[in-house]
Amino acid sequence: MNGIPVHTLNDGTTVPALGLGTWPLDDTAAERAVRDALGLGYRLVDTAVNYRNETGVGRALADSGVPREELVVTTKLPGRHHGYQETLASFEESRRRLGLEYVDLYLIHWPNPRVGRYVDSWKAMIKLREDGLIRSIGVSNFTPEHIVRLEKETGVLPSVNQIELHPLFPQEELRAFHADQGILTESWSPLGRGGHLLGDPQVGRIADEHGVSPGQVLLRWHVQLGALPIPKSADPERQRANLDVFGFELDSEQLAAIARHAPTRLGGDPETHEEF
Repeated sequence: MNGIPVHTLNDGTTVPALGLGTWPLDDTAAERAVRDALGLGYRLVDTAVNYRNETGVGRALADSGVPREELVVTTKLPGRHHGYQETLASFEESRRRLGLEYVDLYLIHWPNPRVGRYVDSWKAMIKLREDGLIRSIGVSNFTPEHIVRLEKETGVLPSVNQIELHPLFPQEELRAFHADQGILTESWSPLGRGGHLLGDPQVGRIADEHGVSPGQVLLRWHVQLGALPIPKSADPERQRANLDVFGFELDSEQLAAIARHAPTRLGGDPETHEEF
């Protein structure tokens, strides 16, 4: 995929080892960012119903000139559409906004455990995959307990779990569970929402040692964990730098120094967070 390494998922499909996030860009900004990113060589684009930018992403994909088979497009089911029929209808709306015949990766955005309908949505997603409308199905922000329930009730494991992951919140136990189950870990907010980590003296020292930027060091940390980071940037120069993380390697001491912080969650807790 355009020189970018790939991961092979548990269903046999492949995805690039780094992608472009689009939250919280609106349609206009997302269209511009995705257009620029595809021109630089990105081939994985991540959006969601609740980002409200699927239309803009779709316009950029259509105008890019990149062959469809080279693209990996991800979108996500919102909590208000949990349920079997609701999921089928929501997916069709996403597909229409994106202007695609099929979606490469479809995720349940949050489990919303109090509502308790994510298994019904999962069954609908299995059908959509069987019908050829989705290549791979996965989840986002799920705990091991949520995933075990999916497999117990359907016999199907997710191919991906997109989770909050960065050096402030390294998620060792969840990543180990994923590895044991053959689930790819995908990282949202891979830079820890900016400021603190990008300005961290240890990260800066390591960046100087390799002749790269602090952001590149942080993304390389994800790559060496075996995770797939999806940094958001609307700036072409930062997009270019974010993609250029496959030509150097961090040693074990550097990896440890980057994730030396006390675990700090910056987003919602999947056990209690409700997204609609």
